[in-house]
Amino acid sequence: MFSVVALVVFFAFSMVGTDVSFAADKPIKWRCQTHWPPSSASFKPSAVWMANEIEKRTNGRLIIELYNEGQLVPSKEIFTAVKRGMIDMGVSPPQYYSSQVPLGQIAAGLPFNFRSEWEGAYFYKWMGFEDMMRESLAKHGIYYATDRVYATQIVTKRPLRTLEDFKGIKVRTTGTLAKYLTAIGGAAVYIPGGETYSALASGVVDGASWGDMMGAESMGFFELCKNLLWTGVNVAGTETWLINQKALDKLPKDIQAILVALFEEHFWKRTNEHTRDLAHFLPIYQKKYGFEAIELSDVEFSKLQDAALPIWEEVAKESPECAKAVEMVVKFNKDLGRLKNYQSK
Repeated sequence: MFSVVALVVFFAFSMVGTDVSFAADKPIKWRCQTHWPPSSASFKPSAVWMANEIEKRTNGRLIIELYNEGQLVPSKEIFTAVKRGMIDMGVSPPQYYSSQVPLGQIAAGLPFNFRSEWEGAYFYKWMGFEDMMRESLAKHGIYYATDRVYATQIVTKRPLRTLEDFKGIKVRTTGTLAKYLTAIGGAAVYIPGGETYSALASGVVDGASWGDMMGAESMGFFELCKNLLWTGVNVAGTETWLINQKALDKLPKDIQAILVALFEEHFWKRTNEHTRDLAHFLPIYQKKYGFEAIELSDVEFSKLQDAALPIWEEVAKESPECAKAVEMVVKFNKDLGRLKNYQSK
């Protein structure tokens, strides 16, 4: 009798042990929604690459199920969905959640804050702005990472060469840039990415900002707009990764470390890759679509930057963190010989 009982107990524990082993090997699945449509120039090199790389580096232990623009929640609700744990991870422009995180207005890019990508990268990584964003989002239970830094460019039906040229133009854009365009005599219109082409075609808007030249080309905008403002209207990390902190904490420690390291690697990879792609594809796209790339003169850039200062000051009043970040932007520009006559308030 004893031997029979012992045998039953042995098999019982063996089965439990087997189930535990299978459970441990079962991959963890996360849902991630981006604000990008599949046609966006960023969807494959950022979202798809990240999902594939996470699966590869974790040996299949963490699987990212990707959803594009609007598949689970409206793009403007990605932040809230991640915060509440409805989805584990998301990609969103910071201006979409700046009402909850005021610092997001600066992450979205103060108008005419910098002239080149290296300046933006320095601001984020060496001056500490990314750490400030990470601390702000941690208060909402979200781990934050910057996808990359790049210059936001505008494509238009008529050329923009001077401050005066902005008057009366209607542009699809969002956030602080929208306020700025309105302040200098233009008009800003928010339109979902997938509807922007038809808005350009029908004349609802005269131009659009959808990332930069690469984003505009992927959306077909150069079929309708033959002018590209090559000088960025801002330089910033306007694509951000958001991870539910509780979901992150539940992962094995080694997978957590893999994710944190991967986001840092991805930032530098995408920033550098994107800068190269702009230089490489500019003559190719110009030949294909016949558009003009307009570089602002130093004089006009200075005028447009000066016109942006009231917007900077307005944003600085939003919170102590915003005030600190704006002062950092001012200091950086002064160190490079800009804003010579400006005194911070």
